[in-house]
Amino acid sequence: MAAILIVYGSIDGQGRRIAERIGEVVRRAGHTAEVRSYENATIGAVAASDAVVVGGSIRYGHYPAGLERFVRRNRELIEDRVNGFYSVSLSAGGPGAKPTTAWGYVDEFIGSTGWQPQRIASFAGALNYTRYNPLLRLMMRMIAGIAGGETDTSRDYEYTDWDGVERFAAELELQLRPAQAA
Repeated sequence: MAAILIVYGSIDGQGRRIAERIGEVVRRAGHTAEVRSYENATIGAVAASDAVVVGGSIRYGHYPAGLERFVRRNRELIEDRVNGFYSVSLSAGGPGAKPTTAWGYVDEFIGSTGWQPQRIASFAGALNYTRYNPLLRLMMRMIAGIAGGETDTSRDYEYTDWDGVERFAAELELQLRPAQAA
């Protein structure tokens, strides 16, 4: 059994929801998983883990600055363990998706942190109209409308490929299994 630390930076909650799903998958496989926001993740938690997964949501083309600082400060410890990174962006999926843009965000994160994750995934996020303040709701509605997306702000829209999230978690979990005798 391995100990997995899942650190996320979430803006509207989708990055956290994905972190929690990854935790569920590795727990079902018999491991322990601790899910923490980057604000609550410590160097001790990283050091005590056998694997570290970091994930972040994009807003206006950027991950939370604190998430990048967390990775820069802990890069060597993270690299010494099984590790992975996931990105959450509406550019990754949904109406008007621009996967090249979504992967560009990942490349920028890798460049700014100096970390080369062993596994990387890019997941679509969600339009959480009902949780946005009025100005953000209007801006997101305009952006979604231009992209051909949903503009009914009385409800939320989910674009995350949850099967893809579970595959990403399962692939990480496979790296933690002890080598089988031939």
